[in-house]
Amino acid sequence: MVWAAIKPSHPKSRWVPVRLIWCKLAPMSDSYPLHLIAKRPNYYGFSGLDRSAHIREEEGWLERLILEPETRLVPVWRSRSLITDDAMGEPCAALLPAVDHQVLVEHAEFVVFLGEKGGISHIGLDLSPLDEHHVHDLFADHGMFTDLRQIGPVLERFEGSILAYVRGLMYWHQRHRFCGVCGTETISTKGGHQRNCANPDCRAPTFPRTDPAVIMLVHDGDRALLGRQKVWKPGMYSTLAGFVEPGETLEEAVAREVWEETNVHVEDVRYHSSQPWPFPASVMLGFHAKARTTDINRNDEEVEDAQWFTLDELKNFERLGNSLPRPDSIARRLIEDWMAEFE
Repeated sequence: MVWAAIKPSHPKSRWVPVRLIWCKLAPMSDSYPLHLIAKRPNYYGFSGLDRSAHIREEEGWLERLILEPETRLVPVWRSRSLITDDAMGEPCAALLPAVDHQVLVEHAEFVVFLGEKGGISHIGLDLSPLDEHHVHDLFADHGMFTDLRQIGPVLERFEGSILAYVRGLMYWHQRHRFCGVCGTETISTKGGHQRNCANPDCRAPTFPRTDPAVIMLVHDGDRALLGRQKVWKPGMYSTLAGFVEPGETLEEAVAREVWEETNVHVEDVRYHSSQPWPFPASVMLGFHAKARTTDINRNDEEVEDAQWFTLDELKNFERLGNSLPRPDSIARRLIEDWMAEFE
């Protein structure tokens, strides 16, 4: 029998039977490495997953793990995650027992070993080649494939983290089918954490890519500098952000991006926290920075609008017809933590 857990607010996880999936909602505990950060952790990180890299080196790791009754499959379909409801009707990740769903492994285009948690192995499957009708038939009793960003903030920490992890890894596999050196097809190795060129005269290895991006809340007294892009919903403003360029420090990237987008110069750049953001393949490096100049002059078309907003305006943002970034984003954390400094 497969079990699902009650809400994580309960002092201890307890188990009740629910459908054909495994869905554990555990409370915060020592199983999460929260000692690594002296503040509230961001979403999609600090899962406590043991990546168990030694298993990636084992021959026949997949055949061995799918026969273990505790092993769980983490399916991905076209960058969407399999979501169901727990016993209390709350969204949770549908982590399927491998022994009961071995046929899914046969359908998967890419198979990766993700790691272990509490002695339970997790294997990611990319089922993207399946058409929508086939996916519906296979998973009608197990949940629905959903954009992780729609439900990420309400998922238990481990579940949100592992879904983000497998999503990013599969995105990398999809876009590195061929060797960047000679163009030959590549082959997945090391438990899905490396792709090797199949050309015996090349054999160039490729590793999962994560693009570093800086994201920053620029402040001037009780004012914060926010901007918006044309593609965002009307009224939504967020912190400025951009990718780190080769040969650039993170602090330099912060200063450059702010100047490029608003013509504002900054100083006293201070690290805040980081966040995995596989939408599609980034790690967000969050900062607070003090403004040296305050006149705004947009230097490119990437930002549709940029404004200084006072603390009082941000506290009443929705009444002004505006909105802050999504609650699972580090942008939201940067804004909220800066506002909290005035309390």
